[in-house]
Amino acid sequence: MTWDKGRGLIVLLVCAAAAQTRPGIFRIQPVRPVAELRVEALAAQPPAEQGSFRKSDLVDLAALDPRIKLDIRYATPDNFLSTPVYSSARAFLQRPAAEAMLRAHRELLKEGYGLLIFDAYRPWYVTKMFWDATPPDKHEFVANPADGSRHNRGCAVDLSLYDLKTGREIEMTGGYDEMSARSYPDYAGGTAEQRSHRQLLRGAMEKQGFTVYPSEWWHFDYRDWKEYAIQNVPFEDITHK
Repeated sequence: MTWDKGRGLIVLLVCAAAAQTRPGIFRIQPVRPVAELRVEALAAQPPAEQGSFRKSDLVDLAALDPRIKLDIRYATPDNFLSTPVYSSARAFLQRPAAEAMLRAHRELLKEGYGLLIFDAYRPWYVTKMFWDATPPDKHEFVANPADGSRHNRGCAVDLSLYDLKTGREIEMTGGYDEMSARSYPDYAGGTAEQRSHRQLLRGAMEKQGFTVYPSEWWHFDYRDWKEYAIQNVPFEDITHK
């Protein structure tokens, strides 16, 4: 464990000894067993919403450009809950958001970088699992299912950069899903190079209509998110596009 002076929190960074377990993944001890929370979440219903919404048109991000890389950790045990929550390693966004993200990706290619996707559309039941599993003092890093998440609307994407020459993920000030001050997009620590890469990603995404989430440098919301309803459709039921 390491002490995070910026927030006065003990940050749990577990590197499991098993060879098949990926090192450097931020992990928590779930408040309750994840299997139990999954059953409850699947039986629950998303919050009711009033008004009219655009028709959902979720696009498979892997089909946009072969240079967009996926690292869908929620389909593996290498995530903060240490267990898979998705049945497949896929990522989707509403079409306008997907097209905007693709434009950002193409701009970054000119700088020698590509986009590395961690997560995008997320069924509502997974948001409920995350909230119920996470200790209350870290709830700022997970969405309240009572309100729904912009991920649930298909208008949020978690992503980073990778080096086109080496294929390696670029190091940022904090790791993906790390629940500490290092995850803040304005965190002043880390190296100058890490902060520069973080700003490069942010600038490219903001230019295309995305806004960074205040607690997570990797999380970007598309400007039209309010125009789409909360969804609870599993990946298997999304028509391939």
